[in-house]
Amino acid sequence: MTAKLGGEVVAAMLAAEGVDTVFGIVDGTYLGLFASFEKYGIRFYSPRHETCALHMAGAYARITGKLGVCIASNGPGVANALPGVAVENGEGNRVLLLTSCRRQGIAYPDRGGTYQYFDQAGVTRAMAKWSGAVPSFDRIPELMRRAFRIAHRGRPGVVHVDLPENVLNNVFEAPDDLIRAPHQYRRTEPIRAAADDVEKVAAWLRDAERPLLHAGSGVVHALAYDELLEVAELLHAPVSTSWGARAVMPDAHKLALPVPLMSVVNETRAASDWVLVVGSRLGETDWWGKAPYWGRGAAQKLVQVDNDEEILGLNKPTELTILADAKSFLADLACALRAERVPADRMRHREERIAALADAKAKARAEFDLALENRESPIHPAQVPHVCDQVFDEDAIVVVDGGNTAVWTTFFHEVKRPGGVLSTFKFGMLGAGVSQALGAKVAAPEKQVYCVIGDGAMGFHAQELETAVRHRLPVTYIVLCDRQWGMVKLTQTMMLPVMREALGVEGEGVINADFQEIAFDKLAESMGAHGERVGSPDELRAALERCVGQGGPSVVHVDVDPMQHLFAPGLQEFKAMHQEPAG
Repeated sequence: MTAKLGGEVVAAMLAAEGVDTVFGIVDGTYLGLFASFEKYGIRFYSPRHETCALHMAGAYARITGKLGVCIASNGPGVANALPGVAVENGEGNRVLLLTSCRRQGIAYPDRGGTYQYFDQAGVTRAMAKWSGAVPSFDRIPELMRRAFRIAHRGRPGVVHVDLPENVLNNVFEAPDDLIRAPHQYRRTEPIRAAADDVEKVAAWLRDAERPLLHAGSGVVHALAYDELLEVAELLHAPVSTSWGARAVMPDAHKLALPVPLMSVVNETRAASDWVLVVGSRLGETDWWGKAPYWGRGAAQKLVQVDNDEEILGLNKPTELTILADAKSFLADLACALRAERVPADRMRHREERIAALADAKAKARAEFDLALENRESPIHPAQVPHVCDQVFDEDAIVVVDGGNTAVWTTFFHEVKRPGGVLSTFKFGMLGAGVSQALGAKVAAPEKQVYCVIGDGAMGFHAQELETAVRHRLPVTYIVLCDRQWGMVKLTQTMMLPVMREALGVEGEGVINADFQEIAFDKLAESMGAHGERVGSPDELRAALERCVGQGGPSVVHVDVDPMQHLFAPGLQEFKAMHQEPAG
């Protein structure tokens, strides 16, 4: 037996799991935990808000494929963390949240009037993958191992362990064999598909007339970019993606069906006779897999591969479901396809199909790119991601945040390397990108990281500019400023007259959809970051080059045309997506 702080036991278990980075805000209720980080080689990054710690951990997990870890202190700290729990769990990012709670005897259940206490495990459980409360020192190993096991099982999400402050900060006698290797309590090897199933899928896809691959965020979490590309090239099959898998392959690749080219994507999906879905639930933003956006009935056969058995066959009938890790399955499938190639006659037919797709994609892209001819001031929003593509490295990580800003950036940013786009694809959470960018920079310090964000979204967590300065994280924020809630304002402009007529009331204009300006360049300077303000494409390029050259955190306040900004591309398709497809 050895005397150990409760917090040290937790830190040692994190280190045994390979954790070397934690995000969170310091507090005396878990001093025994974060004071132990240095002993175990764990770096600690501290934002200004607990929700931001969750977003930093989520971005770190998504970029590295590792477990993202964050901490929050009892009561208000945990309450502040809850929005981040909801978002990161919804996005499917593998995050462990450790929280302190009040001492044993006055919590679980509340003694009555306990200060800074609520049912933290119960509330978090409703929005997380799993949540548990540690009742005593001797059960720390059991519940931490359960959290690690659940974190690595099935679809990633947020797991939560709540620990009493007196357990974290006091010394206890601990058995010498307390710390175990991960393989002793959880699966450490990926789930592999049965060889017969792999061969069956390979045969189906070889013989298909018009095969299609559809990649979801499971491919991103598995870092299976090379394996996906090899399978696509062996089959000479086009690849569509969910929103969350936007960056699994370069947009310019002849087999890629980039998300913005929605008409081409939908037509190709609907015309495909065999579809291999890997790591995707086929959710609402994939039209639930329904016609007319996908094939009808028996005319389209589908194979679905996922590491989460709950979603297999959930939204679209399948010919075969396979429980497997995306990376291992795609590697096995590539091996089978190399061993027996697609017949020459089939390959010629597929080459003709891809050539026709190239023409359709070029035509659709050209229609969007007409917006780039507008070089007026204030700047057209399409120019911003376009200029960013010219300034930042090909392997730079871009974080996308906002309403219309996110749409413009998605449509006009060209993915050049896999894995380089972060956002909250499922939640569309405003403000998350501010700290996602910081987490991405911690995860990939050798890469440039920039965030294209709306002024409304930046206002949610602008305080994290100080975090970037304090931790020397050279992230560039490009803030599109139109001084309005763009998506909301457009909806009000169209629908308020109808609503007012139905209500029989007089009225003009919109309701609280406009706000006063924040000079984000000056705000950045007030926190020690570099600030710029621009209003034309030429000014933007020069400003971005200065931001990259000065080597520290920076903000470019971009005055965009507020009217042009309202009418982001693809809004009609976005509206249609909210309706149930005809089937």
